[in-house]
Amino acid sequence: MTAERDSPTIPTPREDGRRRKARRTREALAAAALDLVVRDGPGEVTVTAVADRADVARRTFSRYFVGKEDAALDFVRDDGARINALLRGRPASEPPLAAYRRAVGQWLTDTDTPASHRRPEIRALLARVDSDPDLFAAYQRIRADAQEESVAIVAERLGADAAADPRPAVVVDTAAGVLTAALRLWARRPAPAGHGEAVDELTALVERSYDALFEQVALASSTRGSPHAPGKRATP
Repeated sequence: MTAERDSPTIPTPREDGRRRKARRTREALAAAALDLVVRDGPGEVTVTAVADRADVARRTFSRYFVGKEDAALDFVRDDGARINALLRGRPASEPPLAAYRRAVGQWLTDTDTPASHRRPEIRALLARVDSDPDLFAAYQRIRADAQEESVAIVAERLGADAAADPRPAVVVDTAAGVLTAALRLWARRPAPAGHGEAVDELTALVERSYDALFEQVALASSTRGSPHAPGKRATP
């Protein structure tokens, strides 16, 4: 076999151009859906309206998203991918739970690749998620996809089989659940006057939420050998 066949395929300028165009179209549709859902409410927004706002044909929308909720929440998909990339890059010596927490911390404070919470309209949309069944279902589905990848990353870090060993799923479900709880609390609170203050508020809330988790883990570990711990009978 020749060296040319063995080498990886390099995208042509035309292929790169198509990818850039596809990315811009997806971003335009996601931005249009987000703006319209925040402004009018999900029940008042149609896919046609989203496509018109993005200046594309209705059929183009279906190439990228399954529904308007999926499009409006595309930022959750991007954030999940970013957290997973940071998790994959954490030092192998870090325990998985700490590695996930630090990956989230990097995501929250990275100004070169800003997290979605730095956009003012994100808070308004997240505040709607729990009260709208379709938004909630889309949100949970996107989160589940990101967490499936997180489980694979943690399993690799542990040298574990994710299908047989519960540790990767337990770590990810716990760590991601803390982040979700913090985001929910943040979205429900009245927004501060300045957007910069809102960003700092979320970062501090996420840190406090992880502190609470680690405190509970430490407390559970310290009481494991106690005769009064769950599963133990007190000595008469």
